[in-house]
Amino acid sequence: MSQITLLKSFLLIISSVYFTSCAKIGVFEKTVPIPSQSWFYNNRPSFTFTITDTSTSYNIYIVLRHTDAYIYNNIWLALGSQAPGDTMRFQNINLELGNDAMGWEGTGMDDIFEIRKNITNGPIPFKKTGDYTFTIAQIMRENPLKHILNVGIRVEKVEL
Repeated sequence: MSQITLLKSFLLIISSVYFTSCAKIGVFEKTVPIPSQSWFYNNRPSFTFTITDTSTSYNIYIVLRHTDAYIYNNIWLALGSQAPGDTMRFQNINLELGNDAMGWEGTGMDDIFEIRKNITNGPIPFKKTGDYTFTIAQIMRENPLKHILNVGIRVEKVEL
């Protein structure tokens, strides 16, 4: 890895920490790095958070960082969700990351882009208090999927 790439990565991490610490996070946000920017099928990051307020609604976002070298305009993910006392349920999600006419969606710094996509069709309630777990797996045809830096979940309360 070149010194310029290391410097870019360092600046992205520092700016992410700064802006995350200044921003109000409604409930939960966590991302995990993808080792060597190569996301294998068996790498299924898991995220657990606690819901204590069932009287409000929430939005759920997928957070994804990739490089400009990523060769697709989208990514297919298998998202597993498990409510307290339930079994894990999976759904396939197609996240559009950009298009040829407009380029990459989200925010970018040099050759690194971050996108936060709301995956709920409007705010949703969590009906039970307790620990909820989400699992994310890539289900593209390519294994490993190259040029993915981080993946994560953001859950925020809907302010009325």
